[in-house]
Amino acid sequence: MRVATWNVNNVTRRLGLLLDWLDRTHPDVVALQELKAPTENFPSDALREAGYESLVVGQRTWNGVALLSRGQEIVPVATALPGDAKDKEARYVEAAIAGVLFGGLYLPNGNPQPGPKFDYKLRWFERLRKRAAALWKSGEPVVLMGDWNVVPTDQDIYKPDTWRDDALLQPEPREAFAKVLSQGWTDAIRAMHPGDVPFTFWDYRRRRWERNAGLRIDHILVSARLEVIDAGVDREERGKESPSDHAPVWAELKLRKATRRQKASTSHRE
Repeated sequence: MRVATWNVNNVTRRLGLLLDWLDRTHPDVVALQELKAPTENFPSDALREAGYESLVVGQRTWNGVALLSRGQEIVPVATALPGDAKDKEARYVEAAIAGVLFGGLYLPNGNPQPGPKFDYKLRWFERLRKRAAALWKSGEPVVLMGDWNVVPTDQDIYKPDTWRDDALLQPEPREAFAKVLSQGWTDAIRAMHPGDVPFTFWDYRRRRWERNAGLRIDHILVSARLEVIDAGVDREERGKESPSDHAPVWAELKLRKATRRQKASTSHRE
């Protein structure tokens, strides 16, 4: 199974780029972020013609997330991250596809920090940590992927000292990401690229794409029931005309056989 995540940065404006990428790479499941479109304006028909069904949580502003599936039914599970009924920002969608549970997420940026936006980021991250813990405990095959808006370590950015004041590099979100990983999740890109980690985001300003002055903030985390066969970044998409400032991140996954303990746990829940 090939899964991918892409902060498309306006799905309407970049629909042509999205359709072209889907036609060339054929991912089975895709998480999209920053749709910048309400649900009713999402291009579901165009994507269906391309072979993809959609589950969309849209929003007119800079938010909005979606899951796409090629040839498999999407079974919705959640259209918001649990833990705060008052939070109306469209940042999380969860569904079962081909026997795997997918959480597509767009974590808050948190800038400027300190301030209320950074506080919201940390609260959202804590809610995500709790949801991730519950999903891990289930023993089921799970993938959490999206724009996490955190640079996990100084290895994941071209020049960390120039970003020290940014919310993406603060100790608190880094610690929050590490806490999620400590539950047992595999960071697909890190697992396949332990040395030179590929970047996933290049700011539009100061010719950062041309200088490869990038960051890694888009992540795919997989549970123990899934084996990472390969993973990478389709960085050439960032070099297209009028691109998103993010490139698609992908992983090839294989389902592991359930252990006796996992089978017993599933049987008990049923």
